[in-house]
Order: sequence, then C-alpha cells, then structure tokens
Amino acid sequence: MIKETINKLKSELPATVKLVAVSKFHPFEAIEEAYLAGQRIFAESRPQELLAKVRRLDEIRAERGEPDYMSDIEWHFIGHLQTNKLKMVLPYVSLVQSVDSLHLLEAIDKWGEANAKVIEVLLEPHVTSEQTKQGFDPDELMNVLSTADGYEHIRFRGIMGMATFTDDEAVVRSDFSRIKALADSIREVYPGLVSDFTELSIGMSDDYPIAVEYGSTMVRIGSMIFGERNY
Repeated sequence: MIKETINKLKSELPATVKLVAVSKFHPFEAIEEAYLAGQRIFAESRPQELLAKVRRLDEIRAERGEPDYMSDIEWHFIGHLQTNKLKMVLPYVSLVQSVDSLHLLEAIDKWGEANAKVIEVLLEPHVTSEQTKQGFDPDELMNVLSTADGYEHIRFRGIMGMATFTDDEAVVRSDFSRIKALADSIREVYPGLVSDFTELSIGMSDDYPIAVEYGSTMVRIGSMIFGERNY
C-alpha cells in the first residue's frame, strides 16, 4: 500500500513539487518500506522521535555491515521546535521547515555558529484565523528578512504554511493565496534572496492538489501514505 501510494503521488505531482513523507508517529519499518519504494524525504515533528529513528538507522547499518545503507535519506523537521532541543534535531536534518519565532531563529543561528554549520530553514507565517497555529505575523516576517545578512549560519530557503483546518475549499484557497502572495512579496522586496528563497511548503494529505495550484514546491503527506498513526 505504501509503495502504491507513493508511486501514485509521484505520478500526479508536477516535477517541480517535492514529496515530503510525514513519518511522525510511524515506526522506522514504515520509513524503510517507503524508502525502498523510492521515497527519500521524510519529515518528523518531535525531536525525540527523530533522534530515535536516526539511531535506529545507525543500528540497522551496523547490523547489516552496510554503513551506506539509506545514505541518501533526507530528514526534515516540521514541528514546533524548542530551543533546548536543537541538539536533537539540527545535526541530522537538511531543512527545518517550521521556524516560527525570532527567538528560535536566533537560537538556531547561535547553534550553527557553535557547530560550524549553516542550517537551511523555512519561515512559518501565521495567516489563518485559527488562534492555535504558531508563526510569524507577516509584517514581523518581512522585518526578519530585512536583516537576513545578519544570520551568518542560516540559509533562508522559503516559507512553510498551513491552511485552516476546514472542509470549506474557499477558505483553504484563501489561505494558500495569502501565503503565496507573501512569498511573492518577499522575493520582490528582497531580490537578493531570490536565488535561495525558492521553496513554498504548503499542502498536506487533504489539500495538496489545491496547494499545487498555488505554487507549492513541497507537499507534506502523512496519513495518505502511512495511514493513521499506529503508536
């Protein structure tokens, strides 16, 4: 089932859209099955779970005597990241999709300086009417990017956003439209960022076809690939 779903998604998605398999709450065996079906990018939302899966892969490599097994797997982090958990995430991920505050951004930059690493990030704006979602106010986000050169250990790659949790397609479209407009505005106001600021991570299992219409370059698909969480 995992293989068939991945193949179906990849056949449907434009070549410009990356499939990010959201593997949170699912065991490593499911990730391995998806990997063997050709999937390479996986997203986690809890630092402890990400670290456990990274270590499980190390164990499998040792058991098999194959240090390069699944060597091209790519981890993304998509959950709310607390600054005291950076060491559980930043050494292992290629992209932090969910930078949602100035405090977190500054902490990541300091960690990068201390560990001689440049961290690629997406900034998460809050554009929906839901009060539970975290993220930058659009004006605050623009202000952050006005000082982008000051973050020497961060590479700003784009925006990650979520639509309102609703069955009303008009609301979803409105949310995606605002997120895309914000990304377009950033590229216009800060042309120096354009070459790097290319990613728009919007769209999940329930709304990814709409997100693609609004310029998504990454869709984050979990339950559609792996089913409902099983632990």
